[in-house]
Amino acid sequence: MKQGLDSKVLSVLEDKIQLIRTEQGAIYLVGPIKLPVNLYGETVEFKWYCWLNCNEVTEDFERIIDKLSSSNLAELQQSSVLVYGNFEYAEDAIIRMHSICHTGDIFGSKRCDCGYQLKKSMKMIQEHGTGALFYLANHEGRGIGLFSKAMAYVLQENGYDTVEANEGLGFVDDSRNYSDAIQVLKAIRQKPVTLMTNNPKKLNALKEAGLQVSGRQPLWGDISEYNEKYLQTKINKSGHLEEDEGTCPND
Repeated sequence: MKQGLDSKVLSVLEDKIQLIRTEQGAIYLVGPIKLPVNLYGETVEFKWYCWLNCNEVTEDFERIIDKLSSSNLAELQQSSVLVYGNFEYAEDAIIRMHSICHTGDIFGSKRCDCGYQLKKSMKMIQEHGTGALFYLANHEGRGIGLFSKAMAYVLQENGYDTVEANEGLGFVDDSRNYSDAIQVLKAIRQKPVTLMTNNPKKLNALKEAGLQVSGRQPLWGDISEYNEKYLQTKINKSGHLEEDEGTCPND
């Protein structure tokens, strides 16, 4: 028979776990955890949280923790948030809702601007003094997943743009959902935020959820021959906002 969780382990973890009730069940948020990060050659200390969706709603965290060892969570994806400064109480904070990009964030692919946006937003948060980077693990390829994204890349190498490739595989252009991240944001901050994004859908998602959004910070950059068409498609077909009125980011 499987033994219960060690009482010392449970006592350490209980104070770091928060239950967030949702319509479908619950989000279990663990953190904050100190996370020193190498950011452009400088060590910057962030606070890291990670969350897990679960159908079961209970404040008996031992039940949830006990299930983890029998579940292969490595085959699933969990999102997280990287917090800097006095995020809960500071009057002015900036945030980034960043969709995972295996090729851009990890390998440094130049086919997109995701890796640049990831590091740039972290640096902007540090320079601002307080903020949060939400890293959304179920958003690969605008929600189609890594394998489907690889097939979309094959289509793009044969003349399709990003939107045409996704639709050619039977997907909508953008199927991402921000509800979990919004619930976590509400749990760790009640004051207004400035959103770093070029995507009005992200901005609208926060506003429709009743969050106070004090402004938007554009995040264009790292434009090259490899991603010029990709960035232009974001504007022409996906409705992304240009850096300045009447100015294309690759002008």
